[in-house]
Amino acid sequence: MGHASFEIITGKGKIIYLDLWINGNPVCPIKLDDMSRADIVCITHGHPDHLGDGIEIAKKTKAKLVCSPEIGMYADKEGIPYDEENSCPLNIGGSAKIDGVKVIMVNAVHLTDTWINGEMLLGSGACGYIIITEDNIRIYYAGDTGLFGDMRLIGEIYAPDIAILPIGGKYNIGVREAAFASSLLSPEIVIPTHYETYPNQMADLDEFMRLVRVLAPKAKVISLKYGETLKYPIKE
Repeated sequence: MGHASFEIITGKGKIIYLDLWINGNPVCPIKLDDMSRADIVCITHGHPDHLGDGIEIAKKTKAKLVCSPEIGMYADKEGIPYDEENSCPLNIGGSAKIDGVKVIMVNAVHLTDTWINGEMLLGSGACGYIIITEDNIRIYYAGDTGLFGDMRLIGEIYAPDIAILPIGGKYNIGVREAAFASSLLSPEIVIPTHYETYPNQMADLDEFMRLVRVLAPKAKVISLKYGETLKYPIKE
């Protein structure tokens, strides 16, 4: 959905949004008024391009909001009660099962404060997510992160089918690091993200694909254009 925003529709029709950023996103193919339904909204951290419109969409659609306790407490002030019915605050290593979908909050290495309406609030850290759908499809969404060795543990414990990794290289890992991360995670599919939104976050996609072929030859890189959909499992 542009930049680092993703929509997941599970086999049973559940709609999950990851770091949904619409207003102000120069490459998002939809408008906020187009959004009418969501079941789960996950936010990795408080930077504007990831906090985005997640709280507003969760409030509008009555979706369960998954985020850090700090962002959850801010959302409470914005009309999403800080309770188990409306929000699901987690910390690193925590998990929840929501309508048959398991959501696990995992580590990310990213210095962050929370920026809201131009005001910097106390940072709540950053995270990634493992999403396990009702039919056991496993998706690792890294959010914004540097490269860290425990990505190997994420790969070993959760065995993601799909890894969504940033490659922009300015505020998170770049092409080389993301290719190495692919070798640690061992997914079937790697989807690069967080690049080419702005001139200072470009990436050599061909080089990324070349490095993944060398470092993680079992993984297939699939680059999605804005508004494009990947159907998984892929039928040969």
